[in-house]
Amino acid sequence: MSRLDTATRLAVLGSPISHSKSPELHLAAYEVLGLPWAYERVEIDDQALAPFIESRDASWRGLSLTMPLKQTIQPLLDQVDRIGSLTGAVNTVLFEWGGDAVHRSGFNTDVPGIVRALNAVGVETVRHVHVLGGGATAASAIVAAGELGAESVQVSVRTPQRAESLRPLAAAVGLTFSIGAFDEPHADEPTDLVVSTLPGGAEVPITFDAALRAHAPLLDVAYEPWPTQLGAAWADAGGTVLGGLAMLVHQALLQVRIFAGGDPFAPLADEASVLAAMLAAVGLGADGRPRDGH
Repeated sequence: MSRLDTATRLAVLGSPISHSKSPELHLAAYEVLGLPWAYERVEIDDQALAPFIESRDASWRGLSLTMPLKQTIQPLLDQVDRIGSLTGAVNTVLFEWGGDAVHRSGFNTDVPGIVRALNAVGVETVRHVHVLGGGATAASAIVAAGELGAESVQVSVRTPQRAESLRPLAAAVGLTFSIGAFDEPHADEPTDLVVSTLPGGAEVPITFDAALRAHAPLLDVAYEPWPTQLGAAWADAGGTVLGGLAMLVHQALLQVRIFAGGDPFAPLADEASVLAAMLAAVGLGADGRPRDGH
């Protein structure tokens, strides 16, 4: 038998998925924890999701989800945590087995992952946040802005009408909300944090002046390829740049808490060592930024 035939099994699902660094992160964590678990990548689209979920057996402990599955998984779950329900986005599924029956719980670890990644570079509070993009990760960025104490969030998208669903979400977390197209002027909008949820390699249809780039930190959730066009522009202005790998590490740490202990709020045994191993697995330092040579 292969290792995958006998081990507790986990996987990250999405399409495309070959670029995902989740296996490196999770396997580094389970090595520190002494858990001989298997974690793989599986290419799955919306149409294939339900058959895949329904066909899992008791060897499966859980799943990580990336696009385009974060918003389509919920009807297949028995329970969803508060942040998942609020954002409409679930990136983690826990299987709890009782004989042949299974209870499937969904979680959103993207929101605390964003908060923890920003905390690691010294961003503890913000007032005005500018989010690029209007999908599931943008929803998580809005909730994260609320948790960082923000007062307002501005969203830029190609087609503003398609992102109007984010307006009640912003209201639910106490934020004033504005939305506009990428080509609309933004010079008069106060900003002290920019979060880009645009796909890696995408052309950035908006320009930020050098003074803003030097002042306001950037979290660009993309990490392949890196640096992104936006990340390079921020670095050129001497600004604080945080890539998507940092968010990925911190949200994955919370996934490990869920898979190992069933609770995203319960720290792992020797969690500092687990986090250090996960950061090292993708070439990041303690602050979530690339180490020399990476």
